Amino acid sequence: MKDFNGKLKAVTFSFDDGVSQDKKLIEILDKYGLKSTFNLNSAFLGVEGNLERNGRVVRHDKNPAQKVAEIYRGHEVAVHTLIHPNLTSLDDDAVEWQVEQDRRLLTQLVGYEVRCMAYPCGGVNNDERVAGVIKNRTNVKFARTVTSTDSFDIPDNLLRYDPTVYYVEKDKLFALGEKFINLKADKPQVLYVWGHSYEMDAEYISWREFEEFCKMISGKDDIFYGTNGQIFLK
Repeated sequence: MKDFNGKLKAVTFSFDDGVSQDKKLIEILDKYGLKSTFNLNSAFLGVEGNLERNGRVVRHDKNPAQKVAEIYRGHEVAVHTLIHPNLTSLDDDAVEWQVEQDRRLLTQLVGYEVRCMAYPCGGVNNDERVAGVIKNRTNVKFARTVTSTDSFDIPDNLLRYDPTVYYVEKDKLFALGEKFINLKADKPQVLYVWGHSYEMDAEYISWREFEEFCKMISGKDDIFYGTNGQIFLK
C-alpha cells in the first residue's frame, strides 16, 4: 500500500449493527463528504428492540433488508456475521458459516461483492485461529477488531485490523483528529474511527459533537476520504 489516490493520509469510519440511527449518521457524513463502512447482521435485519446504555433506553431497530441498498448507497456494507456471536467460541465450520453466509446474503442485497467485516461482540472477539478461517475459507479480505490503538499505522494483518479510536471517547477523538490534521506523513497513515450510531442517542457523544468532529476532519486537500474497502482493498 503506497498511498491513497496519491495521498499519504486517509480517514475512514466504521459503524456496527445496521440500526435506524445510521440514516441520521449518513446525512452528517454526506454533508461533509465523509465515507463509512457499515457492518450488518443479515439475520437480524428488520428486527426491532431497545438497549439500555449510559442510563438511557435507546432504540436498537435494525434497518429492513429491502432498504439496505438505498440507506447505505454511497457508503459500504460489510459483514458483522449472521447473528452476532463471539467467533472465538465457535468451531471452524461455524465461523465460516457465520461469516460467509452473512457476506453472501449482504452481497445479494447491495448488488456488489461484500469484502469487509467487523468482528461482533466486545472484548476478546478474535484470534489467530478465527482470522485464519476467515482468510482461508471465506471471501472476506479485511476485518476490524474493537481494540483501539491511538495509532495511524497500518498493521500487517488486515484480517485483524485494530482501529485508531472508539468515537465515544470524545476527548481522545478530537485530540487524535487534530493530531492527524497536523501530521506531515512520510508513509501511509489512516485515522480509523469506529462505533455504533445509537450511542449518540445514549449521549456518550452527542450528535452535535459528532458533527463538529466531521466538520473539523473534512475538506483537507492532503487527506483521502473513503470506505474501508476503498482504502485497504483498492
